Amino acid sequence: MFGIGMSELVVILVIVLIIFGPGKVPEIGAAMGKAIRNFKTATTEPEKKEVEHKETDKEN
Repeated sequence: MFGIGMSELVVILVIVLIIFGPGKVPEIGAAMGKAIRNFKTATTEPEKKEVEHKETDKEN
């Protein structure tokens, strides 16, 4: 996983817990999930619009 071993991952998670606290970690995870979802839809949206545009051109 990106060249990160289990021990490095545990150290990163402990540092995140120390900095943000256990109450904020779920909020951060949810925000990151939304950001990734929005990024995926933003990268696929132009393709959908392009297909719709081609379909309307064929009708005319």
